[in-house]
Amino acid sequence: MTDVVDSDELLRRIRRARAFAAQEMQTWAQQGDAVREVAYETVLRVLDEIVDPGRAAPRSETGHATG
Repeated sequence: MTDVVDSDELLRRIRRARAFAAQEMQTWAQQGDAVREVAYETVLRVLDEIVDPGRAAPRSETGHATG
């Protein structure tokens, strides 16, 4: 099934997904599951870049923000 959605609905869906990823990242961080925490952090960064391009500082391979 394919839904046709306008840009406002698409943005709402992305923001809902972003909120979910942020919640899951926090949950897995509290439970000490670093692999899942990093996975949700990655999803969160991708969704952030879609919603607000260029806002997040680029990260190095070690995960630290670069200057």
